[in-house]
Amino acid sequence: MSNINKPSGWRKATAGLATAEQLAQAGERVAVPKTRAFVAIKRVGAHIGLKAGDMMLLDTLGAFTQAQDWEEGRRPIVWASNAYLMEQTGFSLSALKRHARRLAEAGAIAFQDSPNGKRWGRRDAEGVILEAYGFDLSPLSARVEEFEQLHAELQAERELCQRLKRQITVARRMIRARIEAATSGALRGPWAQFTGVFEDLLGRLPRRNEASERLMRLLMWFKELQERVEAAYLKATQPVEVVENTPEMTEQVSNKTQDMDPREVNSDPHILITNQLIPVTCNSSEKEDAAGVVPNAPPEEQVDRGLEDWVAGVRKKRAALDLPVVMQACPEFASWARNMGGYLKDWGDLHRVAGQLRPMIGISEHAWNVAQEQLGTQVATAALVLVFEKHSAGEVASPGGYLRGMVEKGRAGELHLERSFFGRLSGVAA
Repeated sequence: MSNINKPSGWRKATAGLATAEQLAQAGERVAVPKTRAFVAIKRVGAHIGLKAGDMMLLDTLGAFTQAQDWEEGRRPIVWASNAYLMEQTGFSLSALKRHARRLAEAGAIAFQDSPNGKRWGRRDAEGVILEAYGFDLSPLSARVEEFEQLHAELQAERELCQRLKRQITVARRMIRARIEAATSGALRGPWAQFTGVFEDLLGRLPRRNEASERLMRLLMWFKELQERVEAAYLKATQPVEVVENTPEMTEQVSNKTQDMDPREVNSDPHILITNQLIPVTCNSSEKEDAAGVVPNAPPEEQVDRGLEDWVAGVRKKRAALDLPVVMQACPEFASWARNMGGYLKDWGDLHRVAGQLRPMIGISEHAWNVAQEQLGTQVATAALVLVFEKHSAGEVASPGGYLRGMVEKGRAGELHLERSFFGRLSGVAA
């Protein structure tokens, strides 16, 4: 019968096979439960180059081992025949050899050859292997900690990639919403150029799994474009200050007009690049009220009581949410709300702006209506603000699902939004 294990000299020696034998020797010196060893390699098998057929053969070999084979000082060796393995796996002989070779080259098994190239073995009355030649699974014991560490790193990388993808999605939606709002409102600005850059970035999005480094670069590009779009939008929507003309000013304008060369007029839009959002101007009475709502108001316009006193009051009351709590605890939403709604004087204004921002994070109108019906307008508005903030920070992947979960908690009387806002406010204050 044809056999994978033939006398020394038949199997071509490679660095991979030599390493596998060294791993087998190391695995003999440790005690690792079979379940732990197989779970570890299955989690990283694809990453180290193993295919589905390789894992099937490894599972089949593992079924022949017993618990005592994995104890310290012993080796889990399998001496099943080719015919039996072919019957169990459905592989042809050539496929069986190929999968066995790949497992060995990957450092998952080693070949323990007998002098005559035959696979065989025997156990004592207690099932302990006395002598065996065949497939040695000891490398799994030697590499179990390595595989577990690799899995932890892969898991961290996957989570980082998912977080970056969520942040890219948020930036994408916000850019699109801003450009659409500007074009539909016929605002002046380089919206065609922005659209071209945006479409180019969309074309660079990965169609399959991508390393976090590339996703970080893409997120940086989207964030930069978002800042430029925001700056242009704010510039286009800034109120124009009306100044009374004086004879002196009229004369200056006339002189400048005469000196201008029409051929040198530059009509290209100016793109403002800034990291600071331009606040919407309002009258003095509005500024006094807004000081208690806008988290980044100038010190002279802030409320008299300190943050510590305010926090103590909230902690003591634990009562209904007020507008300053929401805006202070959710600065990202507050920034968007001020840009879209200007001065927000009450919950009605916040509810209106929340409804406008809702599509940016992918919450359907139906889900929003259900939330308002079940929770009430004010609580539903606060819930949407919280979902928007968490989604913007990459903490929530499915805003619609998260809002539905909050509605279910509200029905059961288990929704405590004030705790969430207070917790976020503590983080912002820190």
